[in-house]
Amino acid sequence: MSLSSIVTPLDSAILETKDQYKVYFKIVNHAFKNIQEAVSKNNICSDIEVTFIKQYCELLTYSLEAFRIKYLFDDEEKMRIDLTESGFPNYLEFRYLINDLSLKKEHLGKLPEIETVKKEFLETLLKDRESISERKLQQAASIIYYTSVEKNYIFRRFIQGKIVININKTEGEYTVSWSFYDITHNRAFICFLNFDLYKVTLNEYTQTIYEVLETVADRHMSLDMMAYAIDKKLPKLLPKKLRVMDFGPLYSVFAKDELEITHVLLKGIVAKTLDISAHAISLSIDEINSSGNFNEGNIFNRQELQIWESKKPQKYLFTSHRVMQLLYDKIPETLRSLTLAPIEIPELKLT
Repeated sequence: MSLSSIVTPLDSAILETKDQYKVYFKIVNHAFKNIQEAVSKNNICSDIEVTFIKQYCELLTYSLEAFRIKYLFDDEEKMRIDLTESGFPNYLEFRYLINDLSLKKEHLGKLPEIETVKKEFLETLLKDRESISERKLQQAASIIYYTSVEKNYIFRRFIQGKIVININKTEGEYTVSWSFYDITHNRAFICFLNFDLYKVTLNEYTQTIYEVLETVADRHMSLDMMAYAIDKKLPKLLPKKLRVMDFGPLYSVFAKDELEITHVLLKGIVAKTLDISAHAISLSIDEINSSGNFNEGNIFNRQELQIWESKKPQKYLFTSHRVMQLLYDKIPETLRSLTLAPIEIPELKLT
């Protein structure tokens, strides 16, 4: 493992109060909900891609809701937001979440029964006419957390999507998707590979494809490197097109990076030009296509591999009209470098 892959709590900022949690979760959920709708309306992705993006984003927002419940009344632990060009929870948070849920039975065994807690709450509120103590609220939140959150729905470091048959087979008969939360960048990436098969059926080769993808395509790298590794490891798979989508950074009041958009946003919030809920989210798409093939190896061990042709990277920005106006005023050149003009999404209202 390289040094850049090592993640520590020092790489993140801490959310201290319940109000901060409330605002942060609303911002992230709002951003992901609207980016799904926007990529479909603006024909940025195919119908198949939009379907899978929705599924992966649902896993991510489910995980964020689990974080919200986990930290609702926990005064000892605080959630960490990544300090790099991300704006999302530090990868360690996802790992801690999965570890927690692996020990669900042990944790629940140390907590009172839910009916007991309900009875105590009713007696305190109706009979004693007193407020519920922080300790009891924390117990209740822990019970909800461990009984309502499903481990299988948490966004993992690598998530394998299913292989589907394409209606339009000009770019390959099949499409397979997968997603990963890159440790170095602390962002979610979604990948799509269009391919044909050679002298093998899909049923015979599916498991092999899944195993190779998790082994060689589970982190951010150059598309050439990823495509070559997949092509080399899967001789009976003929890749046609590879697309990798990078969701983020998320620019908001919680971001602490050195990016231009973050700085404009934070200055606008400080100057009261923008509400504290103002935010923007980027989407970058890299794509390469097979333009031919070549033979590698000797006469006894020869393999046909693809020659790849890169397309110009696509860069999009999604934000509200007010933020868009401020960005055009302060950094117009940055916005002109986008593939499309900034795409408007509804403004988030906290109240």
